[in-house]
Amino acid sequence: MYARILAPIDGSPTSNRGLTEAINLARDQNAKLRLFHVIDESFLAYDMYGVVNWDSVTQALRGGGEKLLADAKALAARSGVDVEGGMVETLQQRVADKILKETREWRADVIVMGTHGRRGFTHLVLGSDAEAVVHDAPVPVLLIRAAPDEDRSKAAR
Repeated sequence: MYARILAPIDGSPTSNRGLTEAINLARDQNAKLRLFHVIDESFLAYDMYGVVNWDSVTQALRGGGEKLLADAKALAARSGVDVEGGMVETLQQRVADKILKETREWRADVIVMGTHGRRGFTHLVLGSDAEAVVHDAPVPVLLIRAAPDEDRSKAAR
């Protein structure tokens, strides 16, 4: 049913749950899995006082993204899944827009991704990449919710 599965990952516990589900689905469907990481540099635009060295932060983000992809690819490969990875950077576009662009360019059949399930004020302020992907995706989207213990820890904050 699915030959090409796109799995956006960011290293969060919820994203890791999505990764696990994407690997399981790819193995079940004998599908190719593309792991995709977006480096969101938009927070650097708020450094109005020059306190942060942008180059060093960007290099650290790239290094972290490369390690994240390498670890996730190794996990998928150990599970017997045909896997590849990709990473892009964005300063002005939403992460969701980059995911949607990758979906179209790579011709994914389905997107599997974790969702933090934010509500209320947090959702209003931070938005939801998952919601934006679902709204505009040209293919089905499988959203994997945060673990129940993650929901409880969010409520305590």
